[in-house]
Amino acid sequence: MSAETKNLSSLKGGEFLIKDSEPQSIFIPEDITEEQKLMADSAREFVEKEILPKVNAIDHQEPGLVVSLLEKAGELGLLGTSVPEQYGGLGEDFNTNTFLSMEMGASYSFGVSFAAHTGIGTLPILYYGTEEQKAKYLPKLASGKIKAAYCLTEPTSGSDALSAKTTAKLSGDGKYYILNGQKMWITNGGFADILITFAQVDGDKFTCFIIDTKSEGFTRGKEEDKMGIKGSSTRALFLDNVQVPKENILGEIGKGHYIAFNILNIGRFKLCAMTTGGAKRIMSTAVEYANGRKQFGQPISNFGAIKYKLAEQAIKIFVAESATLRTSGLINDKVKELVAGGSSYNQALIAAAEEYAIESAMLKVFGSEMLNYVVDETVQIYGGYGYSEEYPAARAYRDSRINRIFEGTNEINRLLTVDMLVKRSMKGRLDLMGPAMMIQKDLMSVPSFGEKPEGLLAKELVAVREAKKAILMIAGSAVQKFMMKLADEQEIIMNVTDMLIEVFTSESAILRTMKLALAKSEEAALPYAEMTQVYVSDSLERINLYGKHAISAFAEGDELKMLLLGLKRYTKFDPVNTTKLRRNIAARLIEAGKYCF
Repeated sequence: MSAETKNLSSLKGGEFLIKDSEPQSIFIPEDITEEQKLMADSAREFVEKEILPKVNAIDHQEPGLVVSLLEKAGELGLLGTSVPEQYGGLGEDFNTNTFLSMEMGASYSFGVSFAAHTGIGTLPILYYGTEEQKAKYLPKLASGKIKAAYCLTEPTSGSDALSAKTTAKLSGDGKYYILNGQKMWITNGGFADILITFAQVDGDKFTCFIIDTKSEGFTRGKEEDKMGIKGSSTRALFLDNVQVPKENILGEIGKGHYIAFNILNIGRFKLCAMTTGGAKRIMSTAVEYANGRKQFGQPISNFGAIKYKLAEQAIKIFVAESATLRTSGLINDKVKELVAGGSSYNQALIAAAEEYAIESAMLKVFGSEMLNYVVDETVQIYGGYGYSEEYPAARAYRDSRINRIFEGTNEINRLLTVDMLVKRSMKGRLDLMGPAMMIQKDLMSVPSFGEKPEGLLAKELVAVREAKKAILMIAGSAVQKFMMKLADEQEIIMNVTDMLIEVFTSESAILRTMKLALAKSEEAALPYAEMTQVYVSDSLERINLYGKHAISAFAEGDELKMLLLGLKRYTKFDPVNTTKLRRNIAARLIEAGKYCF
């Protein structure tokens, strides 16, 4: 494997597997600018003052409440941070919007309405709209005067979005497209003024349209009675000979899939940012409760079993934040690089989102599963009270579950991750075969027993780089075994993706901590180092397990023995006293009374 280091802006999507990064090259939360901090503080204050006191009313869908809150967010500029100033927005960069998403992730179901409007409802027009469409819609979307919804899913097409049955036929006078069909599970469906809607032109040209909900023939179904995110409006929408002006085609006829997929790339990334912010807030309630709840004459936060839960929650949140900001920096820098090279801002945003689609898919999986862990253990810490709707744990538990389904199920995203890597390798965008062939030679050589690495997290960094070799070894062998039929081996693919997620998140935590130590001191970075040590130690165990599952699914005899020996070699790591480290982490949380990293 190449030991070449790359600057942040030149590291391609998926290239983390074959190239190493320096700590100074990545973007970390501590790099926040004063302007970004002001935006994050504004969003946090909005959530604390306007949303959290009204969560029960929001969940009961008090008429007009979410609409009025979106309008208030618009007045504060929170709906238009991605929209350029020329269209009435603030024109903030990608990193700023990431910090905003993290803060809005703590707003329970309102965050779903917010994200649907500002993300999948607004960005398609910003990215693909004509100048006339942008001028007409973006200022009103940024101010909250109109609200948007995104209509992709249908009764028979979910993950297989391109099989949509909604039709669009050109009218006899050539001025309109006549749309017929049904959309399901549409967030903001109960109040949206415009719909970003996909339909098949002439039965086979997947195309995107902007639909005005005042159009004749448009009707809304009843509100869905959902398990969680009850405060977000979710309805089926019906199109019965709805006339859509020809000028409301978004993008090109037959190329709606470009819009759908590129918008999902951003949506997946932002979902991880929001789950990270939500996890911080709900975990803080768990610490506060554990400190206040007494059993056997002392706070339950004194007990080792509770300390373990608190520490593990914090570790997962810290790692998610590290990987999220690292990816945000990659996208942000790619946008700047492309704009400097002559691309328009919109083209740069689209290209950057596509470039890091692999990282975004992994983050979507990791963030949603991280939040599931955090809310589940929060319920457990609360005990019986966690099951009561009078306490915050129950709502967080219910609201969290949808995230593993939103923006493409976690299963789909796991399959996409490897599929994208393989396709990029076949097209020459990534040189995976070269490093994979080097692994074959490495396996035949005598292992090096040189000096052990020294310095903060040096051995962890070396271990993660070795683990990358395990992934290349297994993925390369699987590709050779199955060739074009690898797509049918979904269990193997998901095992490889889980290994990739472990490597990317581990490396992100290591690099963040090392950068902080370089900027301040190793003492200042110690709390982060301890969380990273625990995570990497456990991560290597998981990588080994996923690798065994994958290898055993396709190898036999001598090949099986060789691959298992290689896996053991590349995931070897000295034991770490994770119990002691978790107690240290928990002690900091207990003293602070909240998530404090």
